[in-house]
Amino acid sequence: MVLELGSASATGIVTFWTYLMFDYKSLLTNRVRQSGAAQVSSIFKAADRPGVISLSGGLPNPKFFPIDKLIAATEKVMRADGHNILQYGGSEGYLPLRKWVAERYCKQGVEVVPEMVVMTSGSLQGMDITGRTFIEPGDTVLIEAPAFVGAIQTLLIYQPRFVGVPVAADGVDVQALGRAISENPGAKLFEACPSFQNPSGVLYSQAARDGVAAVVRDLAILVVEDDPYAELRFDGSQPVSLRRELGDQCITLGSFSKIVSPGMRVGWTVASRALAPYYALGKQTTDSHASNFAQAVIWQFLMDNDIDAHIAGINATYKIQRDAMITAIAKYFPPEVKTTVPLGGMFIWATMPDDLDAMKMFHDAVDHDLVAVVPGGPFYTDGKRGNHQFRMSYSTVEPDVIEEGIRRLGRALARHLDAPSAS
Repeated sequence: MVLELGSASATGIVTFWTYLMFDYKSLLTNRVRQSGAAQVSSIFKAADRPGVISLSGGLPNPKFFPIDKLIAATEKVMRADGHNILQYGGSEGYLPLRKWVAERYCKQGVEVVPEMVVMTSGSLQGMDITGRTFIEPGDTVLIEAPAFVGAIQTLLIYQPRFVGVPVAADGVDVQALGRAISENPGAKLFEACPSFQNPSGVLYSQAARDGVAAVVRDLAILVVEDDPYAELRFDGSQPVSLRRELGDQCITLGSFSKIVSPGMRVGWTVASRALAPYYALGKQTTDSHASNFAQAVIWQFLMDNDIDAHIAGINATYKIQRDAMITAIAKYFPPEVKTTVPLGGMFIWATMPDDLDAMKMFHDAVDHDLVAVVPGGPFYTDGKRGNHQFRMSYSTVEPDVIEEGIRRLGRALARHLDAPSAS
């Protein structure tokens, strides 16, 4: 058979031959190769198998997505101002929503004006713009240890030199933070999640917050406050942004994902008047602006509904789910495994004896016990720590399923501890 050049068959063979002869992955940048995203994706893929009880995902509970109220808000804004909200918008974001965000902080005693607020496509985009704006390859970034894996992966693209700072039961180890700053005088950023941290669930105490402020005061370093969980408080008083202690030395990232809907992809950054324009520039050069439509719908939802009552409903359910997990842990986990008891948020952090391997335990638990967690290694930047730790989430799991999942997990832990069966 003779193939004419340009024919569909000839083109297909040439394309296939090119595929065999040339690995396009060789064109990838080192920063993408080193991002670590594949490892985390494989963990969640394994947890998604049929019959597996997943305690791994850090997702909001979909039963609290206010579907009917968002439908009503959508119809209202479309009829009132549809031509404008379907048009391009300013890079800073939808002004009425920026005003709402600023007023929310002011009610907490944190001085914020709309000019300091830039709306983003989720809070993680704020982290990305932070990296793009401040980090040159090789720059030192101080980061919690453990830290949110999404923040690690996002900042890693900009090739910083990470220095991990340990997180204790009441927040970051302030003395360790001070040493890290002294030993790394050129550090530009300290990334922190002070309210119900992902992955540990830890809430910074007031002493820790004051300590961070005292350590960084008068230094040329910015604190990047990743703060999407602060409203998810079950016990104690409402945590307040680090901006109260740090002022313009703090860049705060917030989100509607945990209190309205993650699918809307609407978050925000709060920065000083001097720095906020650079976040607007980051939006302009990335995706022009966060969805005008989604911002307007969320704003209308906030105008027509009691957001505090809505959040209270979320927190009441999360508290029940957290309590179910804590109770089941006490019943089924070997005593050698220690866990945090969060006052809010979505996560519990577990620490096994040092000689246990959480990744091996994860694969064994998925394969033999049909239960999944997230091994701790990806939450650290040095590739050394966290191998004996893992994260659990209760936010999307019903209490009876939580108990069964923890029972299965306890059985797997007992095997790895060479202890009597936990079943």
